[in-house]
This record gives sequence, C-alpha cells and structure tokens, in this order.
Amino acid sequence: MPDRRNVLQSIGLTGVLILRVGGLIHPTHIDHVHVELDAAAPVLAALDKPIVIAKVNADKYTSLRSKYDVDGYPTLKMFMHGYPVDYSGPRKADLLVRFLKKFVAADVSILESDSSISNFVEAAGTYFPIFIGFGLNESLIKEYAKSYKKRAWFSIAKEFSDDVMETYNFDKVPALVSLHPGYNDQGVFYGPFEDQFLEEYIKQSLLPLCVPVNYDTLKLFRDEERKIVVTIVKDELEDKSQRLIKTLRAAASANRDLVFGYVGAIQWEEFVDTFDVNKKTELPKMVVWDGSEQYLSVVGSENINEEEDQGTQISRFLEGYREGRTIQKSISGPSFIGYINSLIGMRTVYLIIFVVAVVMLIQTLSGPDDDDRGQTRREIAESSESSRSEIKDGEGYQPGDKED
Repeated sequence: MPDRRNVLQSIGLTGVLILRVGGLIHPTHIDHVHVELDAAAPVLAALDKPIVIAKVNADKYTSLRSKYDVDGYPTLKMFMHGYPVDYSGPRKADLLVRFLKKFVAADVSILESDSSISNFVEAAGTYFPIFIGFGLNESLIKEYAKSYKKRAWFSIAKEFSDDVMETYNFDKVPALVSLHPGYNDQGVFYGPFEDQFLEEYIKQSLLPLCVPVNYDTLKLFRDEERKIVVTIVKDELEDKSQRLIKTLRAAASANRDLVFGYVGAIQWEEFVDTFDVNKKTELPKMVVWDGSEQYLSVVGSENINEEEDQGTQISRFLEGYREGRTIQKSISGPSFIGYINSLIGMRTVYLIIFVVAVVMLIQTLSGPDDDDRGQTRREIAESSESSRSEIKDGEGYQPGDKED
C-alpha cells in the first residue's frame, strides 16, 4: 500500500484509480478486483500518457476517504489532473484498459497518411465506434468529440489516397465516416455540417444500424432517446435470420429516428419472454419498445411471414407504427433497463442478505441447548452485564491505528 504523500502525488498525474479496501465485504469480491487491477496496471503505466493505479486502504487513510467521499466497498475513482470522477466503467482488465485509454487520448486525432489512418483504427479496437472526418475541418467536430469522448473515437484525416476512399466507401469530400468494427458496420455522412445535422448524425451513429440485443448492448440503450424496433427470431444464427437482419439494416438506414435491434429466442429466452413470446408464438415477431416497461404492437403487422417479401412487411410494420395503428402493452417482467441500472444496488442487497444469513447461521450453530433455554430473566440480565464488562475491559473489537 502506498503512503498518503505518494497517493496525493499520484493523483496529480493524468489519471489515477483509487481502490477502497476493507470494511464489510465478501473477501472474494475484493480479491477479484485486485486481480483485474493488477493485470491492467502495467499496461496502463506503459501508455504514452501513463495512467497510475493506486490501491488504498480507506479504513486506514481516513482523510482521503473523507476528502473524496468514499463510502462503498470497493470504490473506484478516476482522477483527471487531480479532479475526481466516479468510475463506472468495466472492471475486467482488458475492457478497463480500452475504456481508460480514451481518457488520455486527444479529443480529435490528426491523421496525415494512409498508414496513420490504418494504425489509428487498429489501435482504437472494436469496443467503441470510430468517426473519421475526411477533408473535414477539425473545428466542426471538436465540440462533439469532447461531448462524446466517453463513447467514441474521433479523428481528422488530412492526407489520404484513393485506396482509402475505396476502403471506407466514400466518393467525395468532405465526408464523415462512422465505423463499428465489432459489427462490420460503417456509414458515411456528406453533410450538411451545420450544428444540428452533424450532431444528429453522430448521436444516431453511436450504435450500429442493427444491434444484437444482449446484456452488453442493452446497457447502450440507457442513453438512447429513440424508440427501439425489436425483432425477435427463433435463432439469430440461422441463415434465414441472417438474411432478415440484412433487410433490417437497410430499413434502419432509411429510418434513423429509430433504433433497430434483434434477438434470438434461443439466445436470450428470458428477454423475449417479457414480450409475451412462448413456444406457440409465431416468429419472427416485431415490436416497438420504449426501453422501459412499455412496448407497442402494430395491429396486423406484428409477425413476419417468411414466404412474403420481408422488406415489404417491415415497411408495412413501420407505416402502421407511424400512423398509430398500435396497441400499447406492458412487458411481463421487470424493466431490463431498470435491472441494468440497479445492478449495483442489487449487489449491495445480496451482500447484506448474505451477511445476515451468515450471522443467523452462526447464532443457530452456537445457540443454547434445551436445558439452557430455561434461563430466568435474572440469569439473562447477569449474562448481559458480564458481556458489557468484558467490552469495557478492552476485550471487544478494536480498530487498528489510523493515519490522517
């Protein structure tokens, strides 16, 4: 553990994570966090702009605990030039490294050759979307790069060849290309580049055109204001499902005011059950979900017939939705967005339940036998008085020395 002076010096660097250790928490969870941070630490320290990880026992360094309002077990805080921000990103080592690299990167990277473009895309990885402005003035996207820094990579390519134009599928400049390497998805925007149009394109391109719905992508919907068109198939890996997904991408490109997602009943049965899907339900099925407790069913267009042109059926579904030919329904289980938002609270509840259960078990195992249960009130009072005397004599719990 570092001493207090070293911790305070580290906080002045580009980035620092402080881990609170101690208190009433299952030790296995603490050990897991330790392992992940230890794995990430050397990678983060080797960056051009290093990120330092400090593990601090906040039960011992109480002044740090008070100063930075640490009250959880464990607490991760990120410091940008000494300013503390609660860290709520991923905690697995590889994802944590990807997430934090963005905070020390430039808001907008300037690329001046084909190789620098290739290197930038490779270094950015597949976790975040990538925006590359070709022949675009940096000042046009700089403000949005700051606003959406936590969610995407931004760059300006000043010099590039015709091969790059072919690779990224644009034929004139200026152009803003959006990439989702993890989904093999990309788009291009030719303007207009006035404020509202440019920001609208960036916001709508933070997600791929058609999103596979799972635990990870569901978290991305929390910041979405658009309604979500959810298409439920039997098995998203089947060839016929893949063909339908391609058709959905085309529909999504023409209906950017909506988010399009798909999910297989085999892949995530719990999720599709909330939309009244069972073994007798005809699939594929489409609904419009608000991301919370309500969804809309379009009268006469809910199911997709595989024998009829699917593009036509999707267009008919969207037309019915926009014209209001819908029935509002409630999901049959708790909101999944609410579930995601409450994960931390649920873990805390589980922890409390676990501790209470252990205490009750200990009391049960060490409880009095049948003869002892006949104790008189006087004997109980004498026993309580004896316990208080022992605590007073210093035999009870005494916390270790604390350094302020």
